[in-house]
Amino acid sequence: MARPRLYRKVNFDPDVTYFKPQGVPMRFLEIIELTTEELEAYRLRHLDDLEQKEAAEKMHTSTSTYQRILYSAYKKIAEALVNGKAIKIIKH
Repeated sequence: MARPRLYRKVNFDPDVTYFKPQGVPMRFLEIIELTTEELEAYRLRHLDDLEQKEAAEKMHTSTSTYQRILYSAYKKIAEALVNGKAIKIIKH
């Protein structure tokens, strides 16, 4: 039996949920889905300038789980920017 998923605190609810390359219609773009957890981890690290331990505490998770979430966000954002894909932010 799978372990139940723990609640992670997310204090950010984005108003904008899609980002895409300019001049390319959405129907021609592949979409990368970024969860609100991943966006929160990214926001805490890069906009609030928190160290990973502090950010993990704010999200009510372990440092290793926070790091996994953050690196997942890095990979998705990099893929979208480098390969010209759209980003859709989803509530998870």
